Amino acid sequence: MTDAVNNTDNAAVHIDVREIMSYLPHRYPFLLVDRVTEFVADTRIKALKNVTINEPFFMGHFEQYPVMPGVLIIEALAQAAGILAIKSQGQRADNELYFFVGIDNARFKRQVVPGDQLVFEVETITVKRGIGKYSARALVDGQVACEAVIMCAKREV
Repeated sequence: MTDAVNNTDNAAVHIDVREIMSYLPHRYPFLLVDRVTEFVADTRIKALKNVTINEPFFMGHFEQYPVMPGVLIIEALAQAAGILAIKSQGQRADNELYFFVGIDNARFKRQVVPGDQLVFEVETITVKRGIGKYSARALVDGQVACEAVIMCAKREV
């Protein structure tokens, strides 16, 4: 896996949910990234979320026509950006968290429903003074469901 991390020609990795949980403090029901399939330090990440009818938000959004809330798709993109930032630095210190601090140009282009697999593609735009800016897209079957520019900031807690 180490070779894949630093080699842009071979970015394929397998980061499972247990390793994801070592980078992110989120837990059920708010951990929204299931697996990372590509990673290039300081550059890009590709991750997955399998959307199932068992998600707790589907009980109220909407019972007769379940649709994943757009804000949760944005949150999932921010979590993928957080994994990119943290893994690029090696690990997260116990006294620091990465906070979602900004979103620009968010657009929703396709509904996400149970049975879909979201593919998150996040690329680093800039990182300055602990604040990262990322271009992010969520796709289903190759179609853009959501795209946005996301900012995350590293802070001591």
